[in-house]
Amino acid sequence: MSIKLALRNLLGAGLRTWLNVIVLSFSYVIIIWYQGLIDGWNVQARRDMIAWEIAQGQYWHEAYDSYDPFTLEDSHGSIPDNLAGGNVAPILITQGTIYPEGRIQGVILKGIAKDQQVLRLPTDRLIKENGEIPVLVGKRMATNNKLKEGDYLTLRWRDSNGTFDATEVRIAGIFSTDVPSVDQGNVWLTLEDLQQMTQSEGEATLIVSGSESLNNMNISGWDFKSMDFLLADLDQIIKQKSVGGSIMYILLLLLAMLAIFDTQILSIFRRQKEIGTFIALGMTRKQVVKLFTIEGGMNSVLAALVGAVYGVPLLIMQYKVGYAMPYEPDDFGIAISEVIYPSYSLGLILGTIIIVMLTATIVSYIPARKIAKMNPTDAIKGKIQ
Repeated sequence: MSIKLALRNLLGAGLRTWLNVIVLSFSYVIIIWYQGLIDGWNVQARRDMIAWEIAQGQYWHEAYDSYDPFTLEDSHGSIPDNLAGGNVAPILITQGTIYPEGRIQGVILKGIAKDQQVLRLPTDRLIKENGEIPVLVGKRMATNNKLKEGDYLTLRWRDSNGTFDATEVRIAGIFSTDVPSVDQGNVWLTLEDLQQMTQSEGEATLIVSGSESLNNMNISGWDFKSMDFLLADLDQIIKQKSVGGSIMYILLLLLAMLAIFDTQILSIFRRQKEIGTFIALGMTRKQVVKLFTIEGGMNSVLAALVGAVYGVPLLIMQYKVGYAMPYEPDDFGIAISEVIYPSYSLGLILGTIIIVMLTATIVSYIPARKIAKMNPTDAIKGKIQ
């Protein structure tokens, strides 16, 4: 009975109700869209980083620090016997220099087995021809240095004894990836070639694990880094973006809730005779408060329906088309695609609806409490309390 009466009163308010409903519907759609975009980025970035860089985890040489290139000279050791075969990909890392078009540029040289199946890198393209050393570079690396497949490039490095050497290498392939740490500033060689060049036969800097069964083994001189550790930077950025989005959510909700609050105050002020009549006819003050609270809370129900009318087609279109980044993804320094496809989970949709409905109901209840203090006789006479 209360719900039917509240709905009738709400629809009877006309334009005032629909203005509140439209503003509140914006909150639904924008919150779901933005959070879906963040979740979609998170899903894509994690998937790409696992496929291209971290797999199921990594074993780092105890001296290796991914943030300190000066550790590369000493951060390599013999590949442990229990990680020498199977579903792993040893990687040897050292510093080098290339000379594209006569310019000098520092790079990171990474050696990886040609027949590895752990990472998505197209290492099968590292095929030697006429004794030349084949290398792979990423698309962004190639674009920035104007490199094409088949080009020759002068490469200089320093071996484990500190002696500099140089040779000419051939660009055997250019791959495309959304993971900048695999692309920018990296030159990929076969593990055997880089081991010979640096006189580090049988050694590696890190070992990528392709199976959970190989994780967390206690190996002297090697530290295991889990997926959670390797994805920590991404998780931190996602968390910061979510916090930034929360500020927008709060502002939208505050605007909508302020409109509902003001509407409830005005409604109680203008409908004092109606309230007094309800009480005189036998309704308790709690029942009248409940009626007005339901009436205000139903704004969120109508807003959900209105938001679904225009929001569902828009969100489905965004899900199919994606959101093109307005700037170069490389600026982030972390995995992010040029086009992000949102991810709308059932938990996100239901959670947003529940939060908005609860907030609208609470905001409606606050001014409705005034009804409990009204004198029904004075209310019927239209006297302001």
